[in-house]
Amino acid sequence: MPGSPLAEKKRAANILDLLTEAYPQAGVHLDFRNAFQLLAATILSAQCTDERVNQVTPALFARFPDPASLARAEQGELEQLVRSTGFYRNKAKSLLGMARALVERFGGRVPQTIEELVSIPGVGRKTANVLLGACFGQPAIVVDTHLKRVSARLGLAEAPDPDRVEAELRALVPAARQTRFTWVVGEHGRRVCAARKPRCPECPVRALCPFPDKPWSTTTRT
Repeated sequence: MPGSPLAEKKRAANILDLLTEAYPQAGVHLDFRNAFQLLAATILSAQCTDERVNQVTPALFARFPDPASLARAEQGELEQLVRSTGFYRNKAKSLLGMARALVERFGGRVPQTIEELVSIPGVGRKTANVLLGACFGQPAIVVDTHLKRVSARLGLAEAPDPDRVEAELRALVPAARQTRFTWVVGEHGRRVCAARKPRCPECPVRALCPFPDKPWSTTTRT
């Protein structure tokens, strides 16, 4: 059973402190130089690994270095450039729609509010929050598969809907620490708290975790 709201906020703060100590360099795994590049890369990262996206974006950005050039691209050429990221037709369409929206509605610049960002084709709350946290220094809770899984196991946010997970975590984590929470929890999900075989004996927050199915090894039992 969860504790009082105050106790849960304290537990979340303790978890964040421990994960920050464990992963001091945690952050975005996509390669980018500016907000436009991160926006494009995040669109491509849907149902694709960051490593694969990072293999694709150098050629994409060399050919289309800014929103104006991308807005003039032919969809067929874009499809070939992003083909290996999967769902390439939809992603090429989203890239074109994104670039044209930036040119036509935002003067070629990436907007800095979540309301404006989610109005762009191909951009949902997850992508918008990546931009807000990584480029614009705003509080951001990025509900990707890692954050959703780890937050549920830790008993911090167990809703099935990503928007509800975001809302629950925003209520639990102070605004000034929300972006850091996103990065370190995501890193923990990649390195230790894996979907199928979490490495619980290596977990720096295992003493604060109520997850009932911890696969303890015989060497760690007392």
